[in-house]
Amino acid sequence: MTQKDPAKDAAVSKEPLSPQEREALVVAHADLVRSVALRISMRVPQSVSLDELMSAGSLGLLDAVDKFDPEKDVRFRTYAQFRIKGAILDELRSMDWYSRSLRKKAQDVEKAVLSVERALGRPAEDVEVAEAMDLSLESYQDVLTEIHGAALLNLDASIRDSEGENGGGKTFQDQLIGTDNPEEKLAEEELKARLAGIIATLSEKEQMVLSLYYFEDLTLKEIGEVLERTESRICQIHSAALVKLRARLRGMTVDV
Repeated sequence: MTQKDPAKDAAVSKEPLSPQEREALVVAHADLVRSVALRISMRVPQSVSLDELMSAGSLGLLDAVDKFDPEKDVRFRTYAQFRIKGAILDELRSMDWYSRSLRKKAQDVEKAVLSVERALGRPAEDVEVAEAMDLSLESYQDVLTEIHGAALLNLDASIRDSEGENGGGKTFQDQLIGTDNPEEKLAEEELKARLAGIIATLSEKEQMVLSLYYFEDLTLKEIGEVLERTESRICQIHSAALVKLRARLRGMTVDV
């Protein structure tokens, strides 16, 4: 006998999920919580336990079940993955697990990028940012490796801030899900357009890393295998791309 798909059934009937269907949906996607948490655990300090990430992810799954709209053109599993990731990132942000010194380093890199791009009127190269920071290219790349996690969380926070009241305090991922509110829908489309334009200013290599990381959901190690680079080098490329995105998204650079 074929197992019922509560999300599909709800889409057909357009009726709210029954308690039994809700429970079935949670159970059917419990593996997704562990999968997302495991991937994120590879990117954070060992002091952050997998159990903590899974606990936050479970709340994200429950939130997805409660808020899923079957009339929208999106699969439940896709929607749930966004909610789970967003919940875990929110939990990491609340832990404040990156030291003040690391956040300061991330800010210093961003300021250097801004300075170079304002002076040259074009996207900054790594060697130019390193020179602006009075560092060798190798030392600059070491800094990029060190600040990777901070840059990851800072980008999401920066996107929230840039949206002001329209963002409503939602995470970047939440804003890309969609809404029935016309004003929020317009803000969402504008955000996507801005991001697409900013991403287009990155190097081909940086765009490839972002695509594989966020859309193909590959780990840094897996991306390194695809691009025939070390995991450390991919981490550096990813960090550099995040810093540039953050700076340009906040509108603090010249048009590039």
